[in-house]
Amino acid sequence: MPVNAAPESRSSSPRRPGPWLWGTAALTALLGSALALSLGQSGSGLAPGVRIGGVDVGGLSQEEAQARLSRDLPAAPQMTVRAGGKSWQLSAAELGWQRDTAAALEQAQAYTASRGWTQRLQGLTGQGQPADFSVPVRVDEAQAAARLARLTAPLGVTPQDGEIKFDEKAYRYVVKGGREGKQANAKAAAQQFAAHPEATELNVAFQAVTSAYSPARLKVQADKGNALIRPLTVRLQDSDTAVTLTARQVANLYWATRDGIKPDPDAIEATFKGLLAQVDRPATPARYVASGKDWVPREGRSGHEVQREEARQVFEQNVLDPAATESVWPTQRTEPGFTVADLPDPAGLELVASGESTYEGSSEARRENVRVAAQKLDGYVVPAGENFSFLQAIGGITAEDGFVSGLIISGGQTVDGLGGGVCQVSTTAFRSLYNAGLPVVERNQHSYRVPYYEPQTGFEAAVYDPGLDLVMKNDTGAPLVVRTVNDNARSRLTVELWGKKPERQVTVSDAVITAQLPAPAPRYVVNSSLAPGQQRFVEGSRPGLYLYINRTIKDAKGTRTERLDTRYEPWPGTIERGPAQ
Repeated sequence: MPVNAAPESRSSSPRRPGPWLWGTAALTALLGSALALSLGQSGSGLAPGVRIGGVDVGGLSQEEAQARLSRDLPAAPQMTVRAGGKSWQLSAAELGWQRDTAAALEQAQAYTASRGWTQRLQGLTGQGQPADFSVPVRVDEAQAAARLARLTAPLGVTPQDGEIKFDEKAYRYVVKGGREGKQANAKAAAQQFAAHPEATELNVAFQAVTSAYSPARLKVQADKGNALIRPLTVRLQDSDTAVTLTARQVANLYWATRDGIKPDPDAIEATFKGLLAQVDRPATPARYVASGKDWVPREGRSGHEVQREEARQVFEQNVLDPAATESVWPTQRTEPGFTVADLPDPAGLELVASGESTYEGSSEARRENVRVAAQKLDGYVVPAGENFSFLQAIGGITAEDGFVSGLIISGGQTVDGLGGGVCQVSTTAFRSLYNAGLPVVERNQHSYRVPYYEPQTGFEAAVYDPGLDLVMKNDTGAPLVVRTVNDNARSRLTVELWGKKPERQVTVSDAVITAQLPAPAPRYVVNSSLAPGQQRFVEGSRPGLYLYINRTIKDAKGTRTERLDTRYEPWPGTIERGPAQ
């Protein structure tokens, strides 16, 4: 108390707070601490009032919220799938439909964490605004496509390959068999569903499915093959010479296959050689022409010789080009390398060698061909060191050259063909050339034993134009003149070689047989021109025979022996008979 204060004055003491005031302060402090604690711990669960897809998950942890969503969210909707006139009801879940609750929970958690103190306080006091998050839906396209593919598989049609055939009657390529297929486009439907997962109906379209060799694809190749079936004229460059192949002949030169047009190399080569024999006009050397007992020289002529390799390529290219109607072959003008001045003087010629054969029993057609071939060969001159070619000597075997149809061996059977009997002349010429000791360049035998060439079995030479020739080299050192003597009345043909006889001795042995095989049974062939039950003998069966002939040549070089092998296979005869009743 201050000193100068009046004695009677009482100093006043401070007022003490009442008990209620102390209680209010304590409560406020307690609530503040609790609120601070609550606000600080609010990150352990989702904010109050949070809903996902309409399900209350406020205050729940992530795991608890996920469990509640799995329990309370509605099941996947039912889907109606339609395809090919059929429909199915199935859960969208089977088609890969699924809710992305993880994404929704992530959004809810982000919302919870982003609230300020005011929002948190409002949430604690029940005054916060509710937050409802939608659940995104997605579709697993792979699962949807796989399920739709299994569902619609029975409705699909498997494609089948077709075949390209050649119709002999229509003479055209046609497509046989095969079919187009169809398959549900499950992938496209799955993509559509993924783009619109809210859909409850899904239509699956079908698409065409083709095989690697479907009828449509094969038709393209067949059409290409048919476009090539047309006549083709072969012409020589700078010449009027021309030969036209028919559409049928051209059609035999290739195949229309499922993989494209394929040339037939053997057919093209054979046809090319046949055409070459008709159109090639090489220079003709000088020769002698018989006039009674005299030999009259005849000058050779120039020619247009086909350039074979180039022409062969051009021919195949033109065959396979549907726009080509002509094949122009390149040629080269050639002059005879052997002129009249080069002909040997007949007075100085001597007989070098000769060969003989008989053709008793030959038909008139065969005799005519023997006459024509022998006449063409007579007077032919083989220059020294050059090859003798039988086909070149007679100028080819064609109707234009005077040959007629007769029996020939072709394709493994005896048939009627142009030039049957020419081999009588080639065989006789071979015997003469072989007896002279000339080296053999090319010699071909017949398929079976021919009686016209007996008794000198195996001592024969077959020719066929084009393809089979008799070629031997003149190694005598001087020109050789071929002389033919044809005695039709006695069915005897002789071929002589005149020139300068070489200093050598030639001996040809008889045939040495190494094997004999029995003749097979004859084959029967239906001939519609014969009456039912009627038969006609065409040719008899022949046994097989393997043999060889030795030729011994003795000259200044010494003595050498050469072997000429011949193999006649067993040959079935042919009997024609009328069709069955």
